[in-house]
Amino acid sequence: MKASRALFPMLAGLAVTGLFLHPLPSLAQQGAPQGLPVVTSPASRGPVPLEITANGTVVAEATVAVRSRVDGQIREVHVQEGQQVTRGQVLFTLDSRMAEAQLAQQEAQMARDRALATRARADATRYASLRGEGFAAAQRFEQAQADAAAADANLKATEALMAQTRLTIDYATIRAEADGRLGALPVDAGNLVRGSEGTVLATITQTDPIQVQFAVPERWLPEITEAMAKGQPNVTARAPGDRHKPAEGKLVFVDSQVDTTSGTISLKARFPNPENQLWPGQYVNVVLVPRVEPDALSVPVQAVQTGADGRFVYVVDAENHARRKAVELKRVVNGRAVLAAEIQAGDKVVIEGAQILSDGARVVERGPNNAPGGGRSAGNRPQS
Repeated sequence: MKASRALFPMLAGLAVTGLFLHPLPSLAQQGAPQGLPVVTSPASRGPVPLEITANGTVVAEATVAVRSRVDGQIREVHVQEGQQVTRGQVLFTLDSRMAEAQLAQQEAQMARDRALATRARADATRYASLRGEGFAAAQRFEQAQADAAAADANLKATEALMAQTRLTIDYATIRAEADGRLGALPVDAGNLVRGSEGTVLATITQTDPIQVQFAVPERWLPEITEAMAKGQPNVTARAPGDRHKPAEGKLVFVDSQVDTTSGTISLKARFPNPENQLWPGQYVNVVLVPRVEPDALSVPVQAVQTGADGRFVYVVDAENHARRKAVELKRVVNGRAVLAAEIQAGDKVVIEGAQILSDGARVVERGPNNAPGGGRSAGNRPQS
């Protein structure tokens, strides 16, 4: 019995195959990995833009309310709602027959006044010669001069009335005062409009170029003012869900004061908008780029982990050991985290499997598609 117990530990490491005893294969002989499986990606240095993100609203460059300056009945509407119009294009025509009749009457009056003025000037000239020869009294000469001056004044008054009537006729044709898109047309042909009432016949909204208004935290003000001193920094805008390339514009306005309630500064950017990618009143995501950092250290954002003592990454050294490195996260740009850390370009940082590591753990690299269970493990994502 004692001999059997002594042989049991010896037989524990042996396998029986038929009548022969073989030692069990080691873990290395079974093909087991020599460390914890991870996926790595190299750190890099290069130009990375400083991006300030915000939410903005598209606003029209200009909005013009079309009103009539004279009274009249709308005879014809030459445009449709929502139509794109150009400056000077005819929008409405009012009935101007009354003004045209007044103009004809005034033209006849002017012909009469011109004839009277011609005769009065001739009389003044004749009495001037007679007075010089002693045949006309001074009083009659002065009367002839006064009659000639009055006739000239009447002629000028009639010419002024004619100019006013011509202006009324011109105002009966209502034209667009700006390039843009028409809104709703609340008044149809046949309606009577009065200039004194100020009825809005149409609204023209200028959409090219167009502006986007947004606000950013005041901490970015030094970067923005420095960029504006060198030129107009680039701004991009895109509506949520828009699959097209973002619209590109320039920053054109920085408000003169910070909003003390929200701690933000209001900004405006101008965008070329020939294809109407941006629409007035639309909500858009805005990215302002005041400068480009020429030699920024960046890693994939999933490499940055968050622990009790701050953010860190795991760097795989030449001996395949994971070394924990403390980092400072500056910002996240296009899926890459810009860091301040003691990491060199080309160092391999762990982007999958970091949650199972500890400082100094031995690792083995694998492809990103060979994760256990077929999924990607991003670890603890950093909060920007």
